[in-house]
Amino acid sequence: MDKKTLAQAAAVALLATASVAASAQSAGTWYAGIGGARITPNTSSGTLSAPSAPGTTVDIGSDTQPIMFVGRMLTDHWSVEVPLGLGFTHDINGSGAIAGVGRIGTVKALPISVFAQYHFLAPDARFRPHVSVGPTYAYFHGERGSATLNAINPANPPGGTTLNVDSRWGWTVGLGGTMALTGRWYLDLHYLHTWLKTTTTLNSGQHIDTKLDPDVWALSLGYRF
Repeated sequence: MDKKTLAQAAAVALLATASVAASAQSAGTWYAGIGGARITPNTSSGTLSAPSAPGTTVDIGSDTQPIMFVGRMLTDHWSVEVPLGLGFTHDINGSGAIAGVGRIGTVKALPISVFAQYHFLAPDARFRPHVSVGPTYAYFHGERGSATLNAINPANPPGGTTLNVDSRWGWTVGLGGTMALTGRWYLDLHYLHTWLKTTTTLNSGQHIDTKLDPDVWALSLGYRF
């Protein structure tokens, strides 16, 4: 192969690579990924209604779990993305007047979200920052009270105290960025914040309002189709 032919072949290969990179985040591209996310509630608790010790509040613990996501580029800059997962499990800990008693219950949370994302810079940029906004439905289930809750609840009914956490809608905003590894593989780092409140009701008739407002950090490996 002479030098001219070699140069032409190299140019064709370079153009093909550039084409893959350019189409990686351009209009019509589907993408998906898998990674991990940590949800950390910023708990602001009301007080448990009577009968209870004055100032009885709660604090909600963090959890880390695997996640997936799927999305589609609608234009070179706008996309729609849906996170997927099996949910998170959060400890409900005593605070305020019952600080130090430890875990008084657990609850499972399945956040269901749809995000509109705006991606900055050109579709073939190696690094693309993005911002996200969308509704989140927090589905709470699998609530369990602990033996500690039974022991400290002055209204503990026969058979023990059970919990019901209301599922609620909230709004989520976020920012992050993607770093291309190849024409199709990339890393995605994402920070999200959700404004979310809920009410927990005990089978003894007591209730407590809680502002959760969780922060979410997610790191994923993505692939563009």
